[in-house]
Amino acid sequence: MNVPDLIARPDEFAVAPELPDILPPAQPRRGLLGFARRHPAITAGGTLILAMLLMAVLAPWLGTVDPTAIAPGRRTRAPSAEFWFGSDMLGRDIYSRVLYGSRVSLTVGLSVATLSMFAGLAIGLVAGCVRWADGILMRFMDGLMSIPPILLAIALMALTRGSVGNVILAITVAEIPRVSRLVRSVVLSLREQPYVDAAVASGTRAPMIILRHILPNTVAPMLVQATYICASAMIVESILSFIGAGTPPTIPSWGNIMAEGRALWQVKPYIVFFPAAFLSVTVLAVNLLGDGLRDALDPRMAKSL
Repeated sequence: MNVPDLIARPDEFAVAPELPDILPPAQPRRGLLGFARRHPAITAGGTLILAMLLMAVLAPWLGTVDPTAIAPGRRTRAPSAEFWFGSDMLGRDIYSRVLYGSRVSLTVGLSVATLSMFAGLAIGLVAGCVRWADGILMRFMDGLMSIPPILLAIALMALTRGSVGNVILAITVAEIPRVSRLVRSVVLSLREQPYVDAAVASGTRAPMIILRHILPNTVAPMLVQATYICASAMIVESILSFIGAGTPPTIPSWGNIMAEGRALWQVKPYIVFFPAAFLSVTVLAVNLLGDGLRDALDPRMAKSL
């Protein structure tokens, strides 16, 4: 038998029949339901934060009364149909004070996160791109970071009078070093990337390199950091108000309400419980949003989602 006879022709090969797939390929869900399934942490945290924001904005239309109205004849009332969360030692409605107090905490948290992001971004970009300024700026930031944020905020508040604006400024100064160090580390890593070297070799100017190649890549880590700063700022504001170094007593805030009820904690715990519960839920929501953004914006995590 000749060798060519041992080689079968192409049309003599047996072809296996095509079988239908047992399980059809899963199609990605679209719309709000699909986004909620892919990013449950962002959905849960964002929903809670949105509810808190609506509660703060719509507080006058949610069955509240004047949160500063004093009624000595109705003091320390237990939660009831008239006083949903009870009343404090001066007869003020705790439900109204808690809802209006959410405005202070959310304003402080969002303002501190925004201001510290912009200031830290500017400092971090200068430190990461200008070598001679790196040592000066970072040593100053290290000095600020050596002081605990709450102690630095207390020291700054001791130099000023109690107000929401001064609280925002004091907490922002304490949070800027963390943002600047984060941005600097990102810039230092991006500066060594091949596409940045190619842009430099092609004659692109430094400002254009920063705007096109470096700045966009700092957005994702800054967004995640902003959520944690927002949560931390709300806690620090409550601590400052609790010890009497934050917002004045005439402005209802969750820290003020808890400070006024600590003397009656054993007999009237609801005075402290409700503002503490709202603070805890809000901070939890912001942290959930931060964790979800971290997982969604990280390319390695995004592949597994």
